[in-house]
Amino acid sequence: MLLEVIPLTLPLLLTLLPIVVILVMLLVFRKAADVSGIIGWLAISVVAWLGFQTAPEVILRSTAAGFIRSFSVSLIVATSLLQMALMEKTGALRRITIFIRTIASDNRAVQIMMINIGFGTLMVAVGATPVSILPPILLAMGYSTYVAIALPAIGYDSLCTYALLGAPIVVFVDIANSFLGKGNEIALHQAGMVFYMFLPVVSTMIGFCMLWIVGKWQAIRDGWLPCLLTGAVIGVVARFTNQYDNLVVLTGVLCGIAVIAAMAAYLVVTGGKVIDRSLLSAEEREFAAAMPLWRAFMPWTLLVILILVLNVPQDLFSWLYRTMKLPIAGLTADGKPLDTRALWQAYTWILVSTILAVPFLKPTGEQLRETVRTWVRRAPRPVFAAAVFFAIGEIMNMAGYDMAAGRFVVPSMVTVLADSSALAFQGMYGEVVAFIGLFGGFITGSEASTIAMFAKYTMTTAKNLDMPLSGLIIVTAGLAFGGGLASVISPAKLQNAAAAIDRIGEEGKVIRIAFVFALLLTLVTSLFVVVLLTVNGMGRVS
Repeated sequence: MLLEVIPLTLPLLLTLLPIVVILVMLLVFRKAADVSGIIGWLAISVVAWLGFQTAPEVILRSTAAGFIRSFSVSLIVATSLLQMALMEKTGALRRITIFIRTIASDNRAVQIMMINIGFGTLMVAVGATPVSILPPILLAMGYSTYVAIALPAIGYDSLCTYALLGAPIVVFVDIANSFLGKGNEIALHQAGMVFYMFLPVVSTMIGFCMLWIVGKWQAIRDGWLPCLLTGAVIGVVARFTNQYDNLVVLTGVLCGIAVIAAMAAYLVVTGGKVIDRSLLSAEEREFAAAMPLWRAFMPWTLLVILILVLNVPQDLFSWLYRTMKLPIAGLTADGKPLDTRALWQAYTWILVSTILAVPFLKPTGEQLRETVRTWVRRAPRPVFAAAVFFAIGEIMNMAGYDMAAGRFVVPSMVTVLADSSALAFQGMYGEVVAFIGLFGGFITGSEASTIAMFAKYTMTTAKNLDMPLSGLIIVTAGLAFGGGLASVISPAKLQNAAAAIDRIGEEGKVIRIAFVFALLLTLVTSLFVVVLLTVNGMGRVS
């Protein structure tokens, strides 16, 4: 049979229990991700201790290791929130908002692609948050509340893998190399050359979904060419960047810039207006004159320059990424060092670019104090939420490990899930893995956290099904893209978008249609996983 009934063994029930607890906290009690995460951590710790013979020391070490593994995400969240607070308090963010309002005013399809995919991708790539920034802009441009909430949440989903300067794919490579063991490691570009193949398909589908949200079939008829062009541009740029280790993390940045440039060129060729300042009020014109656009963009400009300087020269990239790993030793239960690569990681350079931008933004003393107060108010909960799911994933990986024996005395939670999945899904695993990612993304709230929790489980399942290394990467890419697509149904993200325009409660109307789009896009992703497996000679695994 293609789908067997999973035997409900006690280890499987115990493994599923913490996940159910997290779901109940999110859906029934409607708790935030950080609160649900800490309850889930407590549940999984108790299950690991009592059900998997895991010593408290192993649980605590795994928790600490998970928090450190999360740095490529959690510290990026922290530093990017600091940068955004500075830009907000100095008026730079408002100046950028005024500029975006003038873009492609007479072609809605191009405007959608340029702002929500192009600019949205560029923002999320450098650490900004489209669901906070874009809804007020879209509302001011004449879009409905429903559209202003929905578009920012879905627009950048196809490139979530390259958000936060490639943090999710970096997390995947680290977990994959830990799973594969010394001597079998994969490079960033090896993973990237699989992940990028999903981008043209998913990006194009997301473009059509956005057009449908705005104007249904009429909008699709009017905007199909810009939509196809956007998907093609993303595919070409991603194909180039993912050939080289040092350019993988720049995929989101360069794809965003390329989409904006392509849409601008399309407008020029078709006789449309790229910039229309007549839409601005007198007060907006006065504010724009007081702050040049180049100054407003300076934190992001400096960040992109720094990242290019550190990643494009092969020797410098190799030294920072491969040599200066700056490992933390003696912390993990199994004794493996944790490579931090702090001098290469994006969070270091987001902080540096923020500091370097201060002379250009010229904040007053009060603006600096308000920046810090805003950051202290905003940062702790999302930073903790980003970290706690890494800790949960690490405990799942290490449950059953005995430090004295130096081995697993009972199968870990990940092993239990993987064995059960291999038995249940067998040849259909390729069809369902993206839905597992969608589920994971809904629980954790981000693609990187989905990878942290479920990547090892996915690779173990694929290995149990006798898939080669290429198959492991393909199915895990499907998992990751499913996790990224969960952004469009994430209650936290949609509520964030609604709050940005003072429309809390309106997100409930969005999530109903967003859920349909999420299932449709995940289905397409799943089918693409099957296509890639078949092309690579794997097909269905019996």
